[in-house]
Amino acid sequence: MEVPDKAKAEHYLRHVSYYRLRAYWLPFEDTAEAPGDHKFRPGTSFDDALSLYVFDRQLRLHVMDAIERIEVSFRGAWAYHLAMKYGPHGYLDPALYDRADHYAKAMNGLLEEVERSRDTFIVHYRHKYDDPPQPPVWMTAEILSLGQLSKWFGNLKFRSDRQAISKDFGLDERVLVSIVHHLTYVRNICAHHGRLWNKQFIVTMTIPNSPVSLKLAMNPAEKRRLYNTLVAVGHLIEIIAPGTGWRWHLIELLNSCPLADPASMGLPNDWQHRPSWKID
Repeated sequence: MEVPDKAKAEHYLRHVSYYRLRAYWLPFEDTAEAPGDHKFRPGTSFDDALSLYVFDRQLRLHVMDAIERIEVSFRGAWAYHLAMKYGPHGYLDPALYDRADHYAKAMNGLLEEVERSRDTFIVHYRHKYDDPPQPPVWMTAEILSLGQLSKWFGNLKFRSDRQAISKDFGLDERVLVSIVHHLTYVRNICAHHGRLWNKQFIVTMTIPNSPVSLKLAMNPAEKRRLYNTLVAVGHLIEIIAPGTGWRWHLIELLNSCPLADPASMGLPNDWQHRPSWKID
């Protein structure tokens, strides 16, 4: 590996670490003759690995920005529907949920969050009310993590409830359940500064049949790669924050790093010509 600027390399190795950066020069390695050895393709530079690292960091931040807005919107849609249909504390009724064991686990998680919370509105509720001890649904939505919220949503017994919430996002409830579950997993990768661009996901999502533009944009052959995630996020963010330019900036970012192998992200060759990516 060529190291054009040794001082720069030492700085990044000190502040990023050898172990973290190593993941970004693996794509430039050939098979070594002996186990444990490293053999780089001719012309490989430390700056190549650094460029991939910076690209991945920018990609994580861009994806995280969208997931944050999706989470806030999903919280609001869940709380609004349940409050309007079942009242402020109706969401606590076990009869609304399909599996009692999942409900019990979710309730225990909620009680722990309420007990831990130092948010002003939760402290005020605890001091003023004790029947029921759990806060109304719109407060609960603000203290649940995306993962916890996805479980409350997915365990709703009546498909009509799940479908009413999903309608705001232009998706079937079965698809939205899987996407939110998947985005919880992706969010955790981003929040812990994990490698994202060429990650093979353990938690995948259902490929939607509608809207047609979303289905056609997907790559069903690469369900464990990042591309389908980006398609789903782009669809949701366009509904939640129309005109935000998120997809346009994503296209710019993906095109800014030729070293990032498109196949490692699951990008089909014609991805920019598919309906979801046609930006006016």
